[in-house]
Amino acid sequence: MSTVTKLLLPLALVAALSACSEQAGTPAPAAADAPPAAAADAQPAKAVDVASGTYTLDPTHTDVLVQWNHLGFSNPSAHFGQADGTLVYDAADVTKSHVEVTLPLSGLNSFTAKFDEHLRSADFFDAATFPSATFKSTKVEAAGTNRLTVTGDLTVKGVTRPVVLDVTVNGAGEHPMAKVPSVGFDATTTLKRSDFGMGGYAPAVSDELRVRITTEASIPKAG
Repeated sequence: MSTVTKLLLPLALVAALSACSEQAGTPAPAAADAPPAAAADAQPAKAVDVASGTYTLDPTHTDVLVQWNHLGFSNPSAHFGQADGTLVYDAADVTKSHVEVTLPLSGLNSFTAKFDEHLRSADFFDAATFPSATFKSTKVEAAGTNRLTVTGDLTVKGVTRPVVLDVTVNGAGEHPMAKVPSVGFDATTTLKRSDFGMGGYAPAVSDELRVRITTEASIPKAG
């Protein structure tokens, strides 16, 4: 028997055994992308039941965060706290709801004192002349389960522009400590600071601002 034949015989034997195994019906491995059974049983989100009434914003649990791009290197942010506002919610007809919020610039915090001074200067907010920003809704619409679209007028530095907020209702019910009807929301939008006369350093510092809002509000106790 030649050397070549001696080498080929083991390879032929392996091939034959593999073929027999396949013909015997060896089970194929399960598909890696088969969806889990739990996904098929997923239930739709339950609608949050928000009581009708006039709610007062809780400034200690309300935050407006703005974020921008700096020179393509980083995405710093600043917070606006100390919000004062009211929400009138109509559960029977959400289009009759409306909200008004005032944001004092004294609550501006970028966590860098020197930068806060610059933001409050005439280069940006000119807080000495315009000490607060305001938002007043002009339209509230349902946008799906626990979602709203709130259109309104934002006034910053004496300039008023329309803004659309995409709102999520986080939860509602009796506040466990205050024992009053309460509700919580998150909202997002994007703005151009140049629309409000604050376009300095663009485009190196992005003109577009990403805005995220979280808030809680409660119906005050009578008396």
